[in-house]
Amino acid sequence: MDLSPYWKTIIDTFRDGLLVVNPHGDIVAANPSAEQLTGYTSDELVGKSCRILNCTGCKQFGKGVGERWCKLFSIGATRDKKCTITNKDGRPVHIYKSATVLRDEKDNIIGAVETLTDLSDLVRQQQQIETLRKTFHLDDGYYGILGKSPIMLRLFELIENVAKSSAPVLILGESGTGKELVARAVHEASNRAEKPFIKVNCAALNENLLESELFGHTKGAFTGADQTRIGRFEAAHKGTIFLDEIGDIPLSTQVKLLRVLEEKEIERVGDHKPILVDVRIVTATNKKLEDLIEQGKFREDLFFRINVFPLQCPPLIERKEDIPLIVQNFIKQRSTQDNMNILGLTPEALEKLSAYHWPGNIRELRNIIEYALVLCPGEWIEAKHLPSHINTKFGSFSRNIISNDGNLSKQEELIRALQQTMGNQTKAGHLLGVSRITIWKRMKKYGIELSHIL
Repeated sequence: MDLSPYWKTIIDTFRDGLLVVNPHGDIVAANPSAEQLTGYTSDELVGKSCRILNCTGCKQFGKGVGERWCKLFSIGATRDKKCTITNKDGRPVHIYKSATVLRDEKDNIIGAVETLTDLSDLVRQQQQIETLRKTFHLDDGYYGILGKSPIMLRLFELIENVAKSSAPVLILGESGTGKELVARAVHEASNRAEKPFIKVNCAALNENLLESELFGHTKGAFTGADQTRIGRFEAAHKGTIFLDEIGDIPLSTQVKLLRVLEEKEIERVGDHKPILVDVRIVTATNKKLEDLIEQGKFREDLFFRINVFPLQCPPLIERKEDIPLIVQNFIKQRSTQDNMNILGLTPEALEKLSAYHWPGNIRELRNIIEYALVLCPGEWIEAKHLPSHINTKFGSFSRNIISNDGNLSKQEELIRALQQTMGNQTKAGHLLGVSRITIWKRMKKYGIELSHIL
């Protein structure tokens, strides 16, 4: 059956807009859907340059015919892409565009055909959803990370920046500061978000098990290896692998990990066949890797490879203004989960939490709220529902240190700060407004031994 006489009827019934252009980029045909999409009639479009639509997805040169006119003619087709055109009224229209070049029997370019799918309704729905999320505060922080303090907003900005690349990320921070949440945020904000996110706790496995876990093994590679098994790197192909507690990896495994970073390939235990992997590597530690390098426990070349883009998770003591937000979120979660009717904290209870030094960071804060929820019989958590160490030894003491009236000597001030922070020199420095190195120098100057004051 010859369909040639019916092509125009078939094309005119397309729900998508269809344009045909010649090698100069002039429009030679447009179907009714294209008229509706652009607001122009077919007579207004035909004979006009396709530039009339001001498409953001086109790369035009305009220096001749065909290949010298635009990128479409030089490569023969375009990948499907989201872009916008400008309609007759001057308003932007969101479209999904696909195009291909037309050639004659001698392979000469005679034009191109473009299909335009209207995405306006979809974009409008997405904008409405985003507005509702902001209006009703449906967002639980930034990819689950709670905080509105300047130091956290800066962290979110850095995550957004590094997520656009595939550079290795090293997440630093004390225990309980949320390093895994930051790792997940890096993954979720990247173009690998739809691919696997695989976590490995390097401190939880011995050397042999860790290598098998990371790289996989073949059948018979060791006692108990009764079948071939892929490792975490293969499982994370095209996605992200998160190596937590990277400072605890044995030196022999560090060598193999360095090879993965340099050559993008792994070898299963018991096999010498290289397997290519495309994985974004994110690592984390609460240890000072520079000290481990000096002790010969961590390879310096590996450190430089994983430390391409460091992210620092701030301790809770440096962002105490986020405590009310974090606490309210914890209470909301538990109230929903256990059908409780807790509204929040009294001002006195919140003041106690704000005065505490938080050696265990957010993890400790969560545990304290869990404790208080068990004891609270009413709608408001009071100071008496908090653990005793929040109310007594560490309660208002930090404020005495910070707002010292000058009656204490520097030696007494230092001893109090170290006692309050259980000997943590970094936290003592935060209380006194000096660096950890300054704390160490003052301890040496005054001959202060932690074993004598704690």
